Amino acid sequence: MTVPTTLRALIVDDEAPARALLREYLREHPEVEVLGECVNGFEAVKAIAEQRPDLVFLDVQMPRLDGFEVLELADPAPVVVFCTAYDAHALKAFEVNAVDYLLKPFGRERLAEALGRARARLAEAKSTAPVANPTALAAAARPAGQALERIVVKDGTQVHVIPVERVEWIEAQDDYVAIHEGGRQHLKHQALAELAAALDPSRFVRVHRSYVVNVERIARLELLAKDSRVAVLHDGRQIPVSRSGQERLKELLR
Repeated sequence: MTVPTTLRALIVDDEAPARALLREYLREHPEVEVLGECVNGFEAVKAIAEQRPDLVFLDVQMPRLDGFEVLELADPAPVVVFCTAYDAHALKAFEVNAVDYLLKPFGRERLAEALGRARARLAEAKSTAPVANPTALAAAARPAGQALERIVVKDGTQVHVIPVERVEWIEAQDDYVAIHEGGRQHLKHQALAELAAALDPSRFVRVHRSYVVNVERIARLELLAKDSRVAVLHDGRQIPVSRSGQERLKELLR
């Protein structure tokens, strides 16, 4: 992979002074072209898709979407340098393949070092450059051991943030999951097993190899035939329940 002569960069930070300081530092690096600035995660996802930067300087804690959620939705995936005032996310940043982690306030020399690492990353062959999966990115966005509280889904240029308490059921569809909430369906490129593992097991149960259900939405279980059951939701929808799914429900509802 050829490293571009000019590094096309995007700055994402909700604090104007932080964006201004980074721009000032980057003026000393004429090989870096700043494509623009984003003040929140929604803007960042849209800008990455439209402008396809080589490098993104990405804050972690921002309103609406945090930095890890931006990286989860970013397409195409850019090389990322996280910039934040909090060191608690450093390990997580490298776990999701960030090229560097700049702890605010950082100086010119530290920025130059990060740019060197970014060039080295861009020089790596695509076949050897690691790519974080959605599960790792979603996990990095929350404290260790904490269940997923919201699911982020990209639909074209739109980004949907779905609180898990609104999710009624989730269905596997090939390499995607269909997330159902409020009469709407959202498709997300992720394996059902991965998403199910991130959800609160006291609230969500995998009742079938292709279905996960929010137990609060279940009105009753019905026997259709011998060893064939369905979970009837409050809206009347029927979700198939396997034998192992029935056992999981029994354990939870006991």
